[in-house]
Amino acid sequence: MATRLRFVCDIATGSGDTQDAEPEGEYHFYVRSPHPLRSTGFTFDTEAVLTAGDGAVGEVFHHVRGKFHAHQRVYVLSNFRHILPRYFYYYFSSFFRLMAQDGSARTTVDSVRRWMLTDMPFVLPPLDEQRAIADYLDNETAQIDALVAKQEGFIGLLRERQEAFADAEFQQRGDRRSATVRQTLVRLDRSPLPGSGVVTAYRDGVVTLRANRRADGYTMSEAEAGYQGVLPGDIVFHALDGFAGAVGISDSEGQCSPVYHVCRPRYADDAEYLALLIRYMGTSGFLSTQAPSTRQRSVDFRNWGTFARVPLVLPTVDHQKKFVAEYQAHSARFDGLIAKAQEHIALAKERRSALITAAVTGQIDVRTARMAG
Repeated sequence: MATRLRFVCDIATGSGDTQDAEPEGEYHFYVRSPHPLRSTGFTFDTEAVLTAGDGAVGEVFHHVRGKFHAHQRVYVLSNFRHILPRYFYYYFSSFFRLMAQDGSARTTVDSVRRWMLTDMPFVLPPLDEQRAIADYLDNETAQIDALVAKQEGFIGLLRERQEAFADAEFQQRGDRRSATVRQTLVRLDRSPLPGSGVVTAYRDGVVTLRANRRADGYTMSEAEAGYQGVLPGDIVFHALDGFAGAVGISDSEGQCSPVYHVCRPRYADDAEYLALLIRYMGTSGFLSTQAPSTRQRSVDFRNWGTFARVPLVLPTVDHQKKFVAEYQAHSARFDGLIAKAQEHIALAKERRSALITAAVTGQIDVRTARMAG
């Protein structure tokens, strides 16, 4: 039987804001990401399927039971009629992306309109068949999810090893000289070349032309004046996002907004080492103690004088160069292993999605498949 979503469940939205999150809260707080936060209070006590109303549209789904809190841009689908909630979850997570496509097979809308939910077509087989499909998918997807979790754990261990390598270097104090950013770096102020591309410092430490990467994940400057030139080899530091690691060596020629500080070593210090050190100081939390900002979890170093006073602890230049070479070799190895693990995860998720689609559309006879397994 074919029907529409509005006939098989009720549709509501949450009322929470991310500021409601409490890490030690008793209840899950579902926001617009795959990973829920915690909350001290709850606004729902039911069985429901949740999806993000904006941001990762068509990508975030949860099947929950009991008491929980939900963000105001999360849709809560509950009070199911003539449909098993687990079957609904699998069918909805498989096909809702199609409703979110904005007239193109490639473009997905930025936010969910209510009609996309209410008008979504649903195929309702008999309840016993729904149960068989849900049971089959529970078993099969659990195996795939376990594989994904194993690969994600492996990635976590690799990143911990990368962090430990940096910890061992940058937490040393013996036989090193103390200096400040002002004593170590020269602030540059070049005029940008007309028509040159925009250079961005990303939070993973890569500094490159915006055109070289996807456009999400960076902060746009509202200022249209004051753009400055950037050359390959420059140290580029984002004065607001440096706390999260937005600093590195530019690989491109272009221009960046006045929210950045563009620098070169004043003397013979290794530019790559200085960039790695400052990035470590940001991600480890030290920079946030030097220039706290009213923005949550951030720092404000837009005033050069504030950034110039930041203390640095530096080894000899020879040691700097040796460490950079070792760090790059380690990173290349770890990055290669992480890329392979991420490829395995992507393939597993594709397999999971295809399996769900095949099961809910009848391409797989789940009863026969379960007996064969």
